Amino acid sequence: MKTTATRNTIFSSLAVSFALTLVIWLTAGNLASRFDVVNEKYFAFFYPWQTHSPTTMAYVTAWVGYALHNILVWGLIFAAKRESPKYQEGFRWFNWAMLGVNGLFYVLHWAQTQLWYDGLAIAVPEVTSQGSVVLMLVLVLILETPRRGLILGKKIKFQKRFMQIVREYHGYIISWGIIYTFWYHPMENTFGHLAGFYYIFLLLAQSTLIFNRTHLNKYWTFTLEALVLIHGTTVAIYQQNGIWPMFFFGFGAMIILTQMYGIGLKTWGRRLLAVAFVIGTLLFYGWNGNWVGLNEVIRIPFIEFGLVGVLYLLYLGINGLLSRFRPKTISPAQTGD
Repeated sequence: MKTTATRNTIFSSLAVSFALTLVIWLTAGNLASRFDVVNEKYFAFFYPWQTHSPTTMAYVTAWVGYALHNILVWGLIFAAKRESPKYQEGFRWFNWAMLGVNGLFYVLHWAQTQLWYDGLAIAVPEVTSQGSVVLMLVLVLILETPRRGLILGKKIKFQKRFMQIVREYHGYIISWGIIYTFWYHPMENTFGHLAGFYYIFLLLAQSTLIFNRTHLNKYWTFTLEALVLIHGTTVAIYQQNGIWPMFFFGFGAMIILTQMYGIGLKTWGRRLLAVAFVIGTLLFYGWNGNWVGLNEVIRIPFIEFGLVGVLYLLYLGINGLLSRFRPKTISPAQTGD
């Protein structure tokens, strides 16, 4: 019964996300003719899908919509956590409330695109949206370390307080990243936008499933992590910018190095996948005569693992600094009592 309920929840999330993406595809066809879109990348991290002359209403509606969406979701997370509920399979009031809020702001963002087009991209560079996704992936790496290890199944023993902080606040940070990215982009119907929104809708579904058993399902969470490989690669191929191997082999390396250790594969299965990945990588770069390009494979793992280290060192530094100002506990033996 439990397996059936979880399976139904996952299939429903996939189906609803597809339906929401389909609406965008069907209704965004006339945007290019109605708005003066730049549609040209002037420099790195410049976002082409913005108008030449954004209106004041575009600024106001994008930022107000994003802020209200984020605040309401944070409020629901806070209210749900105050109840200290156990994980179960059915929806409770906060799951329905999250579903309603996300659904409402989907409609509002769709209307905002149809009326004024521009999202948050008119005010902030593209790297902020990409960075929010990277931060999400890094937090998941930390959260999953006790269960699957950080690299090759090896578990890193972070300080207990560090892990408590990440578990306590990861929902706020990840939901911010998802909602920020959601409002960053107009609801365009290019392949990249449709693929991106579909991924965002699945992540919103995951946040909706707070304290639901599906939220912890290892196959579901693995799918959400692994989908970034498909999304990043296909969008890069579509944009013909020549960097798709970095996404394909980089995120593929993350699956081999870390993520596959969380789905219960046998040792021989993991070794088979690792050997296949290494052979496939060498054949690809060898066939193209681009051995120098092998550095693309390590870029994403270097960034993700590096940021795990940066966050932990930042915690240690702040914690060490604060400990200097905490009052020291004096034992009775020290007082002579």
